[in-house]
Amino acid sequence: MSFPSAPTEWDLRARTQVQQLRSSAIREVANAAIGTEGVLPFWFGEPDEPTPQDIRDVATSEINAGNVFYVQTLGTNALRESLANYTQRLHGRGSVDQIAVTSSGTSALMTAVQAIVGAGDHVVAVTPLWPNLVEIPKVLGARVDTVSLDFKAEGWSLDVQKLLDSLTKDTRALLLNSPNNPTGWVIDVEDQRTILEHCRRHGIWIISDDVYERYYFEGSSAPTFLDIADENDRVISCNSFSKTWLMTGWRIGWIVAPKATLPEIGKLLEFSTTCTPGFVQAAANHAVNHGEPLIERTVARLKVARDHLSTQLSTVPGIELAAPAPGAMYSFFKVTGVTDSLAFCRDLIHETGLGLAPGVAFGPEGEGYLRWCFASELSRIDDGVARMRTYMERTAR
Repeated sequence: MSFPSAPTEWDLRARTQVQQLRSSAIREVANAAIGTEGVLPFWFGEPDEPTPQDIRDVATSEINAGNVFYVQTLGTNALRESLANYTQRLHGRGSVDQIAVTSSGTSALMTAVQAIVGAGDHVVAVTPLWPNLVEIPKVLGARVDTVSLDFKAEGWSLDVQKLLDSLTKDTRALLLNSPNNPTGWVIDVEDQRTILEHCRRHGIWIISDDVYERYYFEGSSAPTFLDIADENDRVISCNSFSKTWLMTGWRIGWIVAPKATLPEIGKLLEFSTTCTPGFVQAAANHAVNHGEPLIERTVARLKVARDHLSTQLSTVPGIELAAPAPGAMYSFFKVTGVTDSLAFCRDLIHETGLGLAPGVAFGPEGEGYLRWCFASELSRIDDGVARMRTYMERTAR
């Protein structure tokens, strides 16, 4: 028996909204050079240290003990309780029935947006911003408007009134990342209150990307909306183990949401990942309960690296820096005359072996800028700056 062939005129591409998503310019640079000998990679947001041995040992022990079966969709009771205690300690609020464990911080953001945003909804994002967060609502058919931070010598800043003007009664959600990737900007507490009160009046959801909250150089934790929200506020916090506990490859994160929202979040997790592996959750639970010394050491190391990179880059011709940022692990700086940061980064790799992230990856507001992840040894940073200096001096001739 024979069957007719599919019509040749069929369009085999994904739906229009997916086709229109922008691909990662960071990956575009990195994929062309990963594995190349002599390349210095500062393009990804990833510390250069592996996960501490004690965390790895817990996972290995759990696997050897047979903890390889399905676990609860919202997360194991042990980890959810630990995360509730952790959130309570940092922010003065948090309970188990507000916590959902996810398979990565990215999954936390995707799930939170899926729970709140639908086709045709209006979403506002503060940019420059990690591209995934801007594109996620577009996957769902939402319309995303952006409000850009301002670049100033004294540091990046937010025009709060400009943001409030964009948040109308027809806005469904605000997406905000602080400490910010890529700029390191941290929201002011008073600005935070003003934004929350405005969103309360209009019923606007706030989806807060708090992945870098512990990478804060002016206190133990950066200000978040969890500090000031009450249980009836439309506030969802998304977080990750990737940065705080050096667990980027483990792919585990969590959500703090209103109690009434959690059952629907559970449904979405069931339909996407079912559950996060139990042995990964056991390792994460150990990290939460025993990882404060690691966090203190990492933040101290990052602060030294931030200041060192800023000092060194300030002597390179053609680079314009803001003051060292109060959070995250990036320097986001302007390069004189650059109008195509992706092409610049490709040429930088080809000519010097220095791998940086193009500013355009973080939206059109980032064009002309580069992002440098300084979670690295100082000697590698010095090598990278020397390569940057050589390139800038050569191209200036």
